[in-house]
Amino acid sequence: MATLFVSDLHLDADRPASIDLFLRFLQSEAKHADALFILGDLFEAWIGDDDDNPSFAPVLEALSRLTDAGVPCFAMHGNRDFLLGDRFESSTGCRLLDEWHVAEIAGERALMTHGDLLCTDDVPYQDLRKTVRNQAWQTQFLAKSLAERRAIAADLRQRSRTETAAKPAEIMDVNADTVADAFRKHGTRILIHGHTHRPAIHALTVDDAPVTRVVLGAWYAGGSVLRWDADGYRLETL
Repeated sequence: MATLFVSDLHLDADRPASIDLFLRFLQSEAKHADALFILGDLFEAWIGDDDDNPSFAPVLEALSRLTDAGVPCFAMHGNRDFLLGDRFESSTGCRLLDEWHVAEIAGERALMTHGDLLCTDDVPYQDLRKTVRNQAWQTQFLAKSLAERRAIAADLRQRSRTETAAKPAEIMDVNADTVADAFRKHGTRILIHGHTHRPAIHALTVDDAPVTRVVLGAWYAGGSVLRWDADGYRLETL
């Protein structure tokens, strides 16, 4: 058995193939896992737990079946679905994690995060993140109608595409000093994250000690999964 990690699925009605792939993954590999960790951006946009988007219903039901079958499932907020809340937890059985989470996997302490907090060179994004993660902003946003929220989310997505296209690629990747600080603060030798859509396993050195940063890929053209069992960990593509 293995512990599985995924991130950046960006599930959306416009990409039904990604939804179908994830449903098959939940019904097959994940069903036999020790646990499943979803490290943010499960959905392309989540405008609140009262979102009635019909394309999301099969995903929520499949997650519920997975946890009902006894597979622990954990999820983090990403930069697209930071409004996942209590109703999501109760309807799926998934437990929402803090933005930094340490767990013991196969005898090794591992640090997990979505990844956007590591991209500190992207100052405009970090400023926007502070705004939308503010409780007052979220309360005001959730008080709006679903139609209003969808319009705001669509506008934010379009602005994000425009701004991303104009930014140098290196600004949107992790900052090396921020990564090193995360290892120091949490005292682990492995860090797992997504967000950057650059799947890889990086061997690093922090304070003369070897550490590893594992980056999960996005699910646009296929699935990206980290499988960790008694034989070690490896990135796989579905």
